[in-house]
Amino acid sequence: MKQTLVIGSAVIDVIITLPHLPKRGEDINIDAPLYRLGGCAYNVYETLRFFESPAFLCSPVGKGVYGSMVCDFMEKRNIKPLVHLDEENGCCYCLIESNGERSFLSHHGAEYLFSRSWLLDYDFSKACSVYVSGIDVEDRAGDEIIDFVYEHPELTLYFSPGPRIMYIDPVRITRILSRRDNKGLGPVLHLNYREVSFLSGKDNTEEAALFISEITGNAVIITLGEKGSYCYDKNIEAKGSFIPGFPAKAVDTTGAGDAHCGAAIACLKQGKTLAEACEIANKTGAAAAGIHGIVLEKGSIYEESILS
Repeated sequence: MKQTLVIGSAVIDVIITLPHLPKRGEDINIDAPLYRLGGCAYNVYETLRFFESPAFLCSPVGKGVYGSMVCDFMEKRNIKPLVHLDEENGCCYCLIESNGERSFLSHHGAEYLFSRSWLLDYDFSKACSVYVSGIDVEDRAGDEIIDFVYEHPELTLYFSPGPRIMYIDPVRITRILSRRDNKGLGPVLHLNYREVSFLSGKDNTEEAALFISEITGNAVIITLGEKGSYCYDKNIEAKGSFIPGFPAKAVDTTGAGDAHCGAAIACLKQGKTLAEACEIANKTGAAAAGIHGIVLEKGSIYEESILS
């Protein structure tokens, strides 16, 4: 099986659990923060590794205290940074409420940079697909990332716009949706109900998926939280399907959507149908919401719940 190039950030998540988001002027006592390696690209990459789906992480590492922490975490996970940069790494403060809901305060640094030159020595015969997230397309290297995927139409493109979709330059969104691979297909989109409603201008899930699929000519996966997900592909007989969700005790929903996306990519690469991929992705997202961080270790209780 060939690799998925995973382009984007690997960032330190500073996880702060608290009973509720503070009101102006309020003082709240918290437990000691947890530090985890996160970021959309890293989360997707680790999920692909969990499913033993070959992947290559295209994420730079900068300097400073958070850059050093990223290097330490990567070393423990046997990951080699793609490139080291002189600019400092940023971080993400993840505020986790008692119900597992998360709010982010992000400071972007070197981890959101990308250059096509970093992959000049990469053997593209090893790859079949590429993953890109909206948070990286939004940032200063967005045009460079889009130029890269246009230069490599041999790669299937998976695109996850993310919760900041409304801040992405519309020109960049149009370029991403218009990009075609060698089969004439646009990107496979992975997004939630709020994001697909914004992108399509439609409130009905089925209508929104149809609208997007008509633009891209490819599959659309829409996560619906505890309700599961909806998938649609105009090119298959079944076309659209609602896939039920799985019970989960939400501890930290940070990265659950990324885990869902990574699982869907891995399953599609393994030859599973779109509906089968979404069912396993629903299990994976639920498992990821039950832990801090999304690293789902082999041999854990989560492996049995996901792969059963």
